[in-house]
Amino acid sequence: VQLQASGGGLVQAGGSLRLSCAASGGTFSTYAVGWFRQAPGKEREFVAGIRRNTGITEYADFVKDRFTISRDNAKNTVYLQMNRVKPEDSAVYRCAASNKYWPTWRRVSDYDYWGQGTQVTVSS
Repeated sequence: VQLQASGGGLVQAGGSLRLSCAASGGTFSTYAVGWFRQAPGKEREFVAGIRRNTGITEYADFVKDRFTISRDNAKNTVYLQMNRVKPEDSAVYRCAASNKYWPTWRRVSDYDYWGQGTQVTVSS
């Protein structure tokens, strides 16, 4: 499976962005998908995840009520809608796919495929 993340860019604080993670080369609906981010000098951190069949979602506390993860299996795409963004949301965002039915969202080793990053920069 190849993952392609897109949709990053420069946005003002309080604004919105929608990131996309498009998959090819596999049956995307059978994968759980997570979004991670990494800012310069900081460790990679889990942002949000969505299970493969039930669509059950999980969020990091720092994005709850602001970000929404969703998926369109017909389009082999997972989205991350980012609302009310803050300067501290600035980072490279990457999507990852896991073929585990119950991945431990924050465990990097539970993911089998990673996309390249898309840069999100939030200006104050």
